[in-house]
Amino acid sequence: MIGYASNTGTRRNIRALRDAGWRILLTPDNPKPPENLNFAIDNGAWKSFKTGTSFDGDAFGGLVERYGCAADFVVLPDVVAGGMSSLDLSVSWLPRLRHIKNLLLPVQDGMTADAVGTVLRQNVKMGLFLGGSTEWKLREMYGWGMVAHAWRRWYHVGRVNTARRIRLAHEKSRGRTRSTARRSRCMPQPCRSSIRRESNRVY
Repeated sequence: MIGYASNTGTRRNIRALRDAGWRILLTPDNPKPPENLNFAIDNGAWKSFKTGTSFDGDAFGGLVERYGCAADFVVLPDVVAGGMSSLDLSVSWLPRLRHIKNLLLPVQDGMTADAVGTVLRQNVKMGLFLGGSTEWKLREMYGWGMVAHAWRRWYHVGRVNTARRIRLAHEKSRGRTRSTARRSRCMPQPCRSSIRRESNRVY
């Protein structure tokens, strides 16, 4: 498992992440990567959902233009809990982002494995990003992990922000997994301990 934390400028957090082998997830509202840490790019849809604001496609596009080619992966734009409308939005961005080496397709409440499989079949390097509402995510984590495993694709679980969720992401993912821990303050000790334990097994 490879862990990603939300972007931080706190030296203590950066040091803990670096020591544990974790990486950083950039977003349009926090776009500058810390030095000497690998990073990936998220689209910022979760914050827009939580704050009731519209997705800023220009900010996301600018972030990808600046750092996309150096990112471990880029998460396609999506709609939280948006079902097939989210899938349509993600697919609509493909022509603009085809130069990115590793794109992740966000999976949301209401999507089907058949519909997602059609997109994966047409995009052989694309992985999956498990988004969605929290309850749905925890319930469906294993099933979508099996889909990713069947297609032999990377599987990223977003918002893994407790020690329990870190363990669940590791246990239910069949190996080729990445996860994101989001926090604004210094990580609590249980998460630090889980980071250290899980970082011993990186794929």
